[in-house]
Amino acid sequence: MKRLFFLTALCLALGSGLKRVTLTRHRSLRKTLRDRGQLSQFWKAHKLDMVQYSEDCSAFTAANEPLINYLDMEYFGQISIGTPPQNFTVVFDTGSSNLWVPSIYCTSKACTEHARFQPSRSSTYQPVGIPFSIQYGTGSLTGVIGSDQVTVEGLTVTNQQFAESVSEPGKTFLDAEFDGILGLAYPALAVDGVTPVFDNMMAQNLVELPMFSVYMSSNPDSSLGGELLFGGFDPSRFTGTLNWVPVTQQGYWQIQLDNVQVGGTVAFCKDSCQAIVDTGTSLLTGPTKDIKELQKYIGATPVDGEYAVECSNLNVMPDVTFTINGLPYTAHLPSLHPHGVQRRHGLLHQRLPGHGRRPSCWPPLDFG
Repeated sequence: MKRLFFLTALCLALGSGLKRVTLTRHRSLRKTLRDRGQLSQFWKAHKLDMVQYSEDCSAFTAANEPLINYLDMEYFGQISIGTPPQNFTVVFDTGSSNLWVPSIYCTSKACTEHARFQPSRSSTYQPVGIPFSIQYGTGSLTGVIGSDQVTVEGLTVTNQQFAESVSEPGKTFLDAEFDGILGLAYPALAVDGVTPVFDNMMAQNLVELPMFSVYMSSNPDSSLGGELLFGGFDPSRFTGTLNWVPVTQQGYWQIQLDNVQVGGTVAFCKDSCQAIVDTGTSLLTGPTKDIKELQKYIGATPVDGEYAVECSNLNVMPDVTFTINGLPYTAHLPSLHPHGVQRRHGLLHQRLPGHGRRPSCWPPLDFG
């Protein structure tokens, strides 16, 4: 059994034989598009009305990967593929299971502006030839499966199958500050039945313990986003005792959420509900009806296709507390101001609604 440490955000790891991957924090693609005044153009180009988006999710299936998932990824790390190594910046994503990077055979601008894998330059590369495709609602990321050695901070996984993308949807990935995705979820989510990187690390006895842990810095002004550690955890990254939370279903890192409190009163998930720990997004998500009600609690209103609150009202906003395995984890909204939020014209922007990689339609809520 493999384990993911979950604490206030997620935890990290330390000890002999453990491997640390430094995570750097960059601006998310959504923030970049917003700063350029291009976010509303993005919604129109992809035929998405984000205020109405959560009203009808029937068009999306479990095999459908909505494009907006990648808009909010902010924490990236380095890996290499092949011999000699070819380097890539990837998102370590607990919400998916495949590894993919752009192929040299991909000629779209989204690919040519990023590092691309060249199989002919790797002496350890083996073609597999299985077609690979992830649907993104308005387009597909397509490619082919290959096999090579993948190195993550000194840990070299041999015969790792991964996807080489030859087509990426629209212009979405053009401004992204990552080249690809390294999925850390369970094999049940893997496209084409590919064994995930971490599962191969365990099978090849590369890690001391069958666990990994993640520390994410809360300092938005630092480019050092945190650390990912394979094989254990780092007790210096947290205080108190770890809250061990059972995985309820091995696909996503899925856990039971006891309840959600607003201002000290249980408002949602009153009889417990299921939740997913996802490092691939900066968002909190929940059922559409509940998130809309939560927006009313905090006074959020539609602005330019998103939701926003007046920064002057932060001090009177209620705390939002998530109870997990009997322990409370509180988002104290006033403490986010002025460093932890994105403001424009005196507004704090909330990313509602949207659709996540979930069995049902859950719009995101972003406090950061």
